[in-house]
This record gives sequence, structure tokens and C-alpha cells, in this order.
Amino acid sequence: MSVMGIISATCCVAVVGLLIGVFLGAAGIKFKVEVDEREEAVLGELPGNNCGGCGYAGCSGLAAAIVKGEAPVNGCPVGGAPVAEKIGAIMGQEAGESRPMTAFVKCAGTCEKAGNDYQYYGKADCKMMQFVPGGGAKTCNYGCLGGGSCVKACAFDAIHILDGIAVVDEEKCKACGKCVAECPRHLIELVPKNSKARVRCASKDRGPVVMKACSSGCIGCGICARNCPEGAVTVTDMIASIDYDKCTGCMTCVEKCPKKAIISM
Repeated sequence: MSVMGIISATCCVAVVGLLIGVFLGAAGIKFKVEVDEREEAVLGELPGNNCGGCGYAGCSGLAAAIVKGEAPVNGCPVGGAPVAEKIGAIMGQEAGESRPMTAFVKCAGTCEKAGNDYQYYGKADCKMMQFVPGGGAKTCNYGCLGGGSCVKACAFDAIHILDGIAVVDEEKCKACGKCVAECPRHLIELVPKNSKARVRCASKDRGPVVMKACSSGCIGCGICARNCPEGAVTVTDMIASIDYDKCTGCMTCVEKCPKKAIISM
């Protein structure tokens, strides 16, 4: 190739590059999306875990929703009150009181207390175990399968399988709700962190069936409900539940439960 040919090709590439640059610059100005400065400020205060516990697609989604008024300033369960206060200052709003929550596993069926119909040797995954005969090896059809799907879902190393069941480390738990959504048996729920009494069972079977499956299962006898002075305990579908807005932590239900299915925290 001649020198003039090389120069011509170089100039051609340069001109094309310049035209593309001008076009992209003009397009960037024309289609520029204005971002509220507050959105960037709010995003800067969020923890950046992108766990989805707020109900939005990551921290950027929550930041945009807060600025638009679609989400409260205390919408981040991971950041809690400190982050809510900072975001409230940015938005010029009161953060309000937030109730610290934690995940809680409604099952006490450890290897010692719960019976098994057979020994399971397959993949340790609760969703897969649901498809094996009987919906899992445990005799109780409502109990924790111990496959660890919740453990894998937790981004904070706050839940582990101990003695055959999932157990939450409340010091690490951020109440993001990932484990709640992951559990195929819906055994995990978010409860107030300062709650004193909790029902550690989810079985809806009748008493005789429960007692054959687990020595610590709730038999739906109603003794807890009849003795609660505040009316905070009710029994529905053979399982006790506690209304934490009414519960005063007197521990009467814990003391009266014949199966010790209600525990003291």
C-alpha cells in the first residue's frame, strides 16, 4: 500500500470516529435522563447489600422509590433506624419509629425430637426434597427439612442448620426476608426482635398425629390461649399463634404449654 493510501485510510477512520463521537454526544444530551440529586444521596446512605428485603430490585430501586414518595424513608430493613434517620434528613421527613425484626424458624424438630420415615441421602436442598416420597424424610409434614435452602439464600451468614433444623443467629439477621421467601414449607417468619415468647411449631395436624411425629410439636390443646391474661394467644387450625401487639411477655403461655412448643427467648 502506498503512503498516500495509508494517509487516506487514517484520515477516513479519524473522520468516522469524529462523526460517531459527535453523534453520541448529541444523543447523550438529547436523551439525558435527569436524576434527582436526592436519589444519589439516599443511595449513598443505603448499605448496598441489594438483598431485595425492601421489596425493590436492589438499593437503587429503593432509593428511587423513596424520592418518588412510593416507599417510606425507613424502608430498608438492613440499615434499620440509623439509616432511616439519615435518609429522613435528606428527604426532610421524620423517620418514625421502626420495630427491629428478626427471622424465626417455627420448628423444634431436631434429630432427637422429630421422627423420620426413612434416611435421605440425596441433594441437600429443601425444594428438591419436597419431591421425594412423603415430601421429605421427616414424619412431620410441616417440619424443617434441614436441606439448607435458607442458608444459601442468606447474604449475612445469619442462618445455619444445627441438629437437623434451621436456626437463626439474631445478632447477624437483618430481617431482609430472603429466607422467608426461600423456605418451601413457609416455616420462617419475621417477628419482633424483642418478642419474649414464640411458638416453635407450624404443624396443623391433630394432637395424636403430632405426638407420633415430634415430641415438641404443638397439639392445639388451647391451654395457652385460655390462660393468656391479655388474649394474645389464639389457636387456629390446631396451631397456636401469638399477637405481638398484645403480648406483654408475661410467659404464662410458656409455663402452661404441656409440650413446650412455646419457648422463651
